[in-house]
Amino acid sequence: MTDPQFSKNQGKTFAKIRVLDNPTQEYEWGSKTEIQNLLGLSKTSNKPIAELWMGAHPKDPSKVMVEGEWESLKEVIEKDPESILGKEIAQRFFNRLPFLFKVLAADQPLSVQVHPNLNQAREGFTRENRLGISLEAPERNYKDENHKPEIICALTHFHILKGFRQVEEILKLMEKTCPVTLSKELSSFKTKPDFHGLRHFIETLMTMKRERQRRVVEEAIDRAERHTSKDITSHCMIEINYFYPGDIGVLSPLYLHPVRLNPGEAVYVSAGELHVYLGGLGIELMANSDNVLRGGLTSKHIDINELLNVVNFRVESAKKIQSIRKGICEEVYPTPAEEFLLSVVSVHQGESFISSTNRSVEILLCIEGTAHVRDLETGEVLPLSKGISILVPAGVTQYGITGEAVLYKASVPL
Repeated sequence: MTDPQFSKNQGKTFAKIRVLDNPTQEYEWGSKTEIQNLLGLSKTSNKPIAELWMGAHPKDPSKVMVEGEWESLKEVIEKDPESILGKEIAQRFFNRLPFLFKVLAADQPLSVQVHPNLNQAREGFTRENRLGISLEAPERNYKDENHKPEIICALTHFHILKGFRQVEEILKLMEKTCPVTLSKELSSFKTKPDFHGLRHFIETLMTMKRERQRRVVEEAIDRAERHTSKDITSHCMIEINYFYPGDIGVLSPLYLHPVRLNPGEAVYVSAGELHVYLGGLGIELMANSDNVLRGGLTSKHIDINELLNVVNFRVESAKKIQSIRKGICEEVYPTPAEEFLLSVVSVHQGESFISSTNRSVEILLCIEGTAHVRDLETGEVLPLSKGISILVPAGVTQYGITGEAVLYKASVPL
């Protein structure tokens, strides 16, 4: 990939709009078509691509063209943080890009998982460093010292489990689905139908012996198959069991809310919120972290004790985020996160998107159509098409986008 539009005057400043060269992650749950189609990749490879990363995470940063050479975005930011991040963001986040922008393509369920808060991440990262656990070690829980709140916005229909149901509802569904194999545990749960009872019940499920888990799941699936045509919970369980037969994570639809996102709809996942991504193609934006604690539905490292320490067992709803119109071309998805803000920019013939002059660093990804982005101060123009992403440093005073295209934008709230 080349960057011909911005090759002549490089070196004087990093405050130029630049094309990104982004890494992909190949995980077993990924898709063999979705990200490949977005990027226009050859179909000769049969490997699933699960994620496209756009950002400066130390594990796998994006690259930008500088002086005719591809350089790590992380290293470029370190050379000139204020030009790229802006003075306020550079000071607030210690000269680091605070978000990680992704495309996520799941053809099968991801793990039952949770992300730590900031204190938990720092303590866990320090502890594992002290124990001498390599960052590449499969048993490593904490890959960095950051928390990982995140938003997922659907590009296709996207199915998620997130947030604990009401205790009474969990008890009702469990008694309907596992009345024999979990009779003792359900009786105990009924005596403490509160935060403590829920935590003890989930801990019991996740730590019981594998053979016992298999028998519980067998009973659950047998009963679920009788209701699958009418019941989304039963359908989810059967689907999960197809990929992970006998895994206790098959029961997660009984205690987490099932959520179906239509294209353009989004949800926010806070630190400590147990969740499962079941499948679909989506745009994901998060704090710049790769910290995941897993409790099932995976071949990766599982640490039940650490997961239980991180999970918030608060019962809460699974509300979708209502986007807010900002101008004629942009819709914003507000969240409580300080590190990121997701929006979608749609331009059509006869209208244009003009950025604010009060803005932070931004990454934009074109997912549909073609457009041109213009630096309104220098007049330099860069063409965009499907699958192309760009970095717009804070040092670019203002820019505009014209054409016929849909772009997702990651920025930092000021």
